[in-house]
Amino acid sequence: MANHLQNETSPYLLQHAGNPVDWYPWGQEAFRRAKEEDKPVFLSIGYSTCHWCHVMARESFQDRQLAQRLNQWFICVKVDREERPDVDSVYMAACQAFTGSGGWPASVFLTPEREPFFAGTYFPPHSRDGMVGLWELLGFLHEKWLRDRPSLISNAKKTVALLSQTEKRAGKAAAGLLEEAVQGYKQSFDQKHGGFGGAPKFPSPHNLLFLLAYSRRRGDRECLGIAEKTLRQMYRGGLFDHIGGGFCRYSTDSRFLTPHFEKMLYDNALLTLAYCEAYGDTGDPLYRLAAQRTADYVLREMAAPAGGFYSAQDADSQGEEGKYYLFTPEEVNRTLGRKEGERFNRHFDITPGGNFEGKSIPNLLGSDPSDRSFDSGLEQLYAYRRGRLPLHVDDKILTAWNGLMIAALCRLYRASGEKKYLDAAKSADRFLWENLWDGAGFAVSFRARQRGAAGFLDDYAAMVFAQLALYGAVLEPSYLTRGEELCQAAVSKFWEEGSGGFTLYGSGNEELILKPKETYDGAMPSGNSLMAWALVRLGQLTGQEKYTRLASRQLDFMAAGAEKYPTGYGMFLLALLDYTDPPPKVTVVLSGESPKEKLALEAPAEAALTVREPSRGRPLKNGRTTYYVCKGRQCLPPVNDLRDVL
Repeated sequence: MANHLQNETSPYLLQHAGNPVDWYPWGQEAFRRAKEEDKPVFLSIGYSTCHWCHVMARESFQDRQLAQRLNQWFICVKVDREERPDVDSVYMAACQAFTGSGGWPASVFLTPEREPFFAGTYFPPHSRDGMVGLWELLGFLHEKWLRDRPSLISNAKKTVALLSQTEKRAGKAAAGLLEEAVQGYKQSFDQKHGGFGGAPKFPSPHNLLFLLAYSRRRGDRECLGIAEKTLRQMYRGGLFDHIGGGFCRYSTDSRFLTPHFEKMLYDNALLTLAYCEAYGDTGDPLYRLAAQRTADYVLREMAAPAGGFYSAQDADSQGEEGKYYLFTPEEVNRTLGRKEGERFNRHFDITPGGNFEGKSIPNLLGSDPSDRSFDSGLEQLYAYRRGRLPLHVDDKILTAWNGLMIAALCRLYRASGEKKYLDAAKSADRFLWENLWDGAGFAVSFRARQRGAAGFLDDYAAMVFAQLALYGAVLEPSYLTRGEELCQAAVSKFWEEGSGGFTLYGSGNEELILKPKETYDGAMPSGNSLMAWALVRLGQLTGQEKYTRLASRQLDFMAAGAEKYPTGYGMFLLALLDYTDPPPKVTVVLSGESPKEKLALEAPAEAALTVREPSRGRPLKNGRTTYYVCKGRQCLPPVNDLRDVL
C-alpha cells in the first residue's frame, strides 16, 4: 500500500513511505480531507536519526492492525522537524503544555482546524508498565470524538489561548546578569565528571564558549577550569567516537561514557568552535586535536560531493542502538593482531564484559588522551568498522546547520593554519548560495535537487554567523557585505517592532496557529540569541549606530527570559558580554606587504578586525602595515607588530 509520502524528499518521510499507515505530508490536502470526512488529525513529528522514532515506527506504524485503526478514525500527518521547525515548535509547545515535557517522536492529536486537543511523545503499541498504549489511546480518543466532541474542541481552544499569551517582556540587559549566570554555572558544575547537573548530559557548547570568553575578559580562572574539565571529559569519554571522530548527541550517564549514538551536524560544528576557543586560550594541543578530528570526521562522512554538509548519522544499525560503534576484544585482536590488539584494548577500555550491553564503547576515561601511538590502529579499525555494518545518513542539507559548520571550519582554520578547512567552508558557503538561495531568500533545506520550505529565522541568523566568520578568516569585504544584507533581510522578515525580538517564521512562511519567538538556547543556540550576537558584532565591525541600537533592543528583549534562568541562554550571554565588555577592535592599515589571510591568522579570533587603506587619520607607521587597536574606550598608539599590544 502506497501512502502519500512516496514523492517527498525528506529522508524521514521516505522512511515511512512504505508504512500501511496512510500518511500525508503537512499541507492543505490532509486538513481538507479531515474537514470533509469529519475526522481528527494524528500528527507525528520526528527526524530520520531519532532512535525512539524508529522504535515507534517498528512497533506501531508497521503494524497492519494499528495502521487500520489509524486510517479508519484519523487523518495521519508526518512531519520532519528539521524541515519544518515552525510546525515542530508550535506543536512541541502543545506537547509540553499537556505533559510537562517534550521529545521525539511527538504524537499530537488535532482538530481539522489544526488545534491540538491531546499530545504525548512515544507510545508503545499496547498499554504496559503503566504506559498507555497507542491502540488503547486511539480507541479512547475516537470514542471521545464521537460522543463528547465539544469538550475536546474546548480543550483545544483553551490550549491555543494559553500558548498564545505573550509574556510581557520588560527586561534590561544589565552586566549583573553575566555574574548571575556565572554563579549558576559554577553551582551546577559536576566537579568530578565535568558538565552540568546529572544525567543525561548534553554538550551545549555555547555555554562553554561563554565561560571561555568570560574567563578571558574578567580573568576568572574558575570559569576556564570548568570549561576545560568539561571539554577534556567529553573528549575522553564515549561521547566522542575515538575510532572515526566526531561527537554523539548526548551522554546518557554522568561520566560522558555512554552516548545516545546519533551524530548531529550542529553538535559537531559547535563543539569544534568550543575546542578551538579552548586551544586559543591555553595552547593545549589536545583541544586542537579534538577540533581537527571532529572536523575531519565531518569532511569525510558528512560532506556532500558538490559542497555543503549532511544533517546527521543514525544511532541504530540493523535495528540496534549503537551496534555500529561497539567492539569486542576479539574483533580488535583479529584486526590489529593479538599483541597490538591487547595493547589497544587496554588503552581504550575494550573488555570481555564490555561497558554497554556486553560489548565495549571505546573510551579514554582511564588513559592518557594525548598518547598518539595508537593512530595506526585507529585507522585500521575505522576501515574495518566501515565494512562491518551500514549506517544511515540523513543526507538533506540544512541551511542553519551548515551555517554553524562553516563558522566552525573558519575558526579551525585560524587555530590550525590548515587551508583545507577554509576551502571546505568556502565550498559549503558557495553551495548554499547557489542551491538554497532563490534570489529573494534562503530555503530551509535542500535534497534531491529540490529546495524545501522558505527559510526561518534560524537559517538567516546562522548564515549571518557564517558570513562574519568567513570575513574574519580572509578579511574579504564581500563577506561582511553579505552578512549585513542577510542581517537586514532577517530584520525585515522576522523582527517585531512593537514587542521586540524576532519571530521564528515571517511573512514569507505559512501562517500557523501560533507565531513563536524562541529565545532559549537548547541543544542549539536560538535564532534570537544568534541575532543578538550578530547585531553586536556588526556594530563593532562597521561602527554603524543602527546595528548597535538594534543590538541594545534585542539584548533587552532577551534579558527578560534570561533573568529567570540565565544558564539556559549561553549564546545570548556571549552577545551580552561582547556588548558590555567588547573584544579588542583592530583596524589594519595595509601597506601591501602582508596578505589579508596572514593578517587574519595573526590576530586574535575574537578581535573585531577591519582592513583600511592608509589615510590622513590612519597613516602607516614606518611605511609598514600598521595596527590601530582600541579596547573599550581606550585606543592605543599604532604599532607594526600586533603582539606589542595584545
